[in-house]
Amino acid sequence: MTTASPTTTHLATLAELDDLVGTVLGVSSWLEVTQERINTFADATGDHQWIHVDPERAVAESPFGGPIAHGYLTLSLIIPMWGEVLTVDSVTMAVNYGLNKVRFTNPVPAGGRVRLKATLAKVEHLPKGGVQVTVEGVIELENSERPAVVAEVVYRYFE
Repeated sequence: MTTASPTTTHLATLAELDDLVGTVLGVSSWLEVTQERINTFADATGDHQWIHVDPERAVAESPFGGPIAHGYLTLSLIIPMWGEVLTVDSVTMAVNYGLNKVRFTNPVPAGGRVRLKATLAKVEHLPKGGVQVTVEGVIELENSERPAVVAEVVYRYFE
């Protein structure tokens, strides 16, 4: 999959988001999904399925040819990558509001690298202040035409 090198949208205020609907906000840098990170996620969630945490068995028996990251681990990596895609100086608080749609479209092998490409789909001004943004996020897998995750992510920002 081919996209530009890492880019960030940097804004002074939330009001500037209105003009960016439909545009790519940015692309994060590549992030390696190490076996150590996979094991740590397995410990945190209690999901120790062998396709994630047993490299020898995964190489021998898995249809993926080796261990793969949990889909939810890959999804959770949106958090550190999102911070590289959009910054707004005036924001005093931000919250992850939820997900409208998520698809795990390609497994991420241990040692694989991913990055986030984010397009601003919608901006809604909240009645008591703040802004809700809906972002079309694509977690790209290095050297693959198919992304690892496609998600519609919702954030709320307050100034």
